[in-house]
Amino acid sequence: MSYATAMRHKRGGMYFEDFEVGEIVEHRYRRTVTQMDNMLFSNMTLNPQPLHIDRHFCLHETQWGQPLINSLFTLGLMIGMSVSDLSVGTVIANLGMTEVKFPHPLFENDTVHATTEIVGKRESKSRADAGIIEFHHCAYNQDGRLVAECRRQAFMLKHPK
Repeated sequence: MSYATAMRHKRGGMYFEDFEVGEIVEHRYRRTVTQMDNMLFSNMTLNPQPLHIDRHFCLHETQWGQPLINSLFTLGLMIGMSVSDLSVGTVIANLGMTEVKFPHPLFENDTVHATTEIVGKRESKSRADAGIIEFHHCAYNQDGRLVAECRRQAFMLKHPK
């Protein structure tokens, strides 16, 4: 099976058996990030870092000259873009995220798109109805610059018997 031919959950997610190691999925959603996204996320998470919420500070006291999008928002957006294509209705739980990197800043009004490579797959040792998939998510800005990446391990359902 592959992304294109998978038998999907009624909500759209793929089951454990349908993931193929080495396959790369280009996610269908793109999103332009805004000042409001950055302000709301930073304030909701009690992050007072002026690097995200103070344009004057950024203009006069940073090398960027403008606010950076909060990296945890970027991480969440990147993974969120994969959900409708890969795991809606079939993920049991996220098990972890490793090798999280932000190699290039993301700024207000940048447009993000993402890809996911399936880098690992193994049967669950504790549950016959599930397995673990390892994803490598990458997010890019409108110029194709890599702005975020991570490996994510997810506990996924197998096809119902």
